[in-house]
Parts: sequence; structure tokens; C-alpha cells
Amino acid sequence: MSTNTAAWLPAHRADLVVGPAAMHEPGPGELLVRNRAVAVNPLDDVKQWTGNLMYRWLPSPAVLGEDVAGEVVAIGQGVHRFAVGDRVVAYAVGMERGRRHEAEGGFQQYTVVRADLAAPIPADLRDEDAVVLPLAISTAATALFQADHLALPHPSEHPVPTGTTVVVWGGATSVGSNAIQLAVASGHRVATTASPHNHDRMRALGAEIVLDYRSPSVVADLIGALVGSDVVGVLAVGTGSAEPSVAVAAATGARRVALASPSVSFGSLPRRGGPSLAFVRTMSRLVAANVALQLRARRAGVTARYVWGSSLMTNEVGPMLWEDYLPGALAAGRHVCAPAPEVVGEGLEAIQPALDRVRAGVSARKLVVRV
Repeated sequence: MSTNTAAWLPAHRADLVVGPAAMHEPGPGELLVRNRAVAVNPLDDVKQWTGNLMYRWLPSPAVLGEDVAGEVVAIGQGVHRFAVGDRVVAYAVGMERGRRHEAEGGFQQYTVVRADLAAPIPADLRDEDAVVLPLAISTAATALFQADHLALPHPSEHPVPTGTTVVVWGGATSVGSNAIQLAVASGHRVATTASPHNHDRMRALGAEIVLDYRSPSVVADLIGALVGSDVVGVLAVGTGSAEPSVAVAAATGARRVALASPSVSFGSLPRRGGPSLAFVRTMSRLVAANVALQLRARRAGVTARYVWGSSLMTNEVGPMLWEDYLPGALAAGRHVCAPAPEVVGEGLEAIQPALDRVRAGVSARKLVVRV
């Protein structure tokens, strides 16, 4: 445990470069994890591609990455849930404001993680399967349970039916697949949207109503399917999901929409600094879409707020998810690691090609690299 290596983002918009990294010690309430698998997320791509548009506080060089799984090699003061040698899956928050950015970044061999954002991996579950969870399930839980979003009752081993319905627009996404399961575990009926080839998978995760999001009549069809239902909230996942989600909320009487994705994709932005016509167009469209969305929501009496997945580490949702719910749910098989992982390579050098694939578009699966 004397050396460490990381996949560094050396500068804005540069490719990752694998090189030596410091070996950090876990502080109070922290673990040092030897990573065996990491997953890549669109947030990593957005940070790499757009420079300071997001995570402006991150220094260069930086270690990106939120999803890690491996074994505990050192424990900080005050940690009692874990021991050295335990296999864990964890949400690495090194990209967040006020954190130890290098120590807590996921794309390296050894990552410091918060013990309250980690869960044990059952013996029959592979690291590659578990590592699809951290950012996605944290974002889903923030959207569903945080008081400023949908504020649903917390999930449990034996959920009591509430008689109410939650809509998850974008059920086949990483966030959506976890949100369906969490909403069902909190006693709710779930309606969702997905491509037809994912409908059976959505039902297997617990959704009762599944419609094709690409259908030109999907909003009207979903509203029709929800007639007579008490809809308590809508979670919008995926670019373009916000507008139909607000329309469904307005028509069904739901008063809250949690927005997990922007209305406009950053995919058209050039991978270079400085002003550009593409940047001006994209940002203008983003601002205009958000203003129009908020006006439409306000007129309908709907509150639509954006979700920041890491906010759960500042309130009761974090320990509820990572300490109370997830360990037992994984051990008993009640929570499925979804979407399925696709292992795209071995070693830190494989992370950059994985990010390139994320940018090109990935559907209904999570790209994973074995470390």
C-alpha cells in the first residue's frame, strides 16, 4: 500500500493521463478503499468536455469519478460499521465543493470515501455489478426523499402501500432504474417511460405502468393511464424530460417535479475554451428553456427543482440510504444493481475510452472499468 496511481484530468478539456498519485490517509469517519471497479458517468464527461461550466471549484489537475467498489485497506477514527478487508461499494465525493479533491476522487487505485456513503457488498455480488449504484442511487434517493424535492416516506423492508403513485420519466436510465425500486420500496405504485425493448425490465424492477417515451402521444397516454390515481410527484431523468414531466404533473394534480437532467444537452459544445457560436446558442437555449419551464410550472401550481445528488450527505437521506436501506436490500436481493454493467476494459487507462463512449451515447447500461 505504498504507491498509488490515478487517471488525472491534467487540464480543462484534456484527455485523462495515468500517473502517480499521493497515498492519502482516511480521516475521522472515512475509509481508504483499494478500488477493484469504477464506473463512469455523464458528469465526468461534462466536466472534462466543458471545462469550468460545472465544478468550477475543482483544481487542475483533478481526479474525477464518483462510483467505486473494492476492499477497505484502512479505517479512520470513529468508524465502526466496517473493518479492514471488507468489500464495499461507495459514493466518492471528491468532485464536490469543500472536499479533499485528490484524495476522494474515484478514478484511482486508492480512494478515500466517507463511511456514511458506503455499503458492504454481499459475497455473491461482483464488484462490477455493485459499482453501477453510487451516484445513480444517491441522486434517485435525493429526488424522492429529500424534503425539498418529492419528500416521500423512506423505503423499508416491508413497505406499507400508500395508495399513491410516483411517475419516473426515464426509467431505463441509471437514476430511473434505482428510483423505480426505491419508490416501490417506499410503498408507491410507479409509472414510467422507456424504450419498448426495456419495458419488461422496467416491470421487473417494479413499475406497473410502462409507456414508450418516443411515442408522439406518450404524454396524453400517460395522463390517461393515471386517471383516478393520486400522483404525489414526478421525477424527470434525461435530456428533454423536464417539459413532459411538468405537463404530466399539471394534468394529474401532482405538485412537485424533481429535475435530474437539464432541458438542453451540452453535447453540441466544442471541446475548446473561449467564446464560440455553439456555446452562445447552447447556453441561450438552456436559459430560455428553463425560464419557459418554470413559468409553465408556476402557472400550473407545480414546484420544479433541480436535483444535486450529493446533497444527501448533508441531511438524513444519506444515512437512511447508505446505512439503513442499502446494506440489507443488497444482501436480501431486494434491490437490483441496475442498469447492468458493461465492463469495457482493465486498468485506469481504459477510463478515457469509456468516457468517449459515454459521450457518444449509452443506453440502459453502465460502463465499468476493472482497476
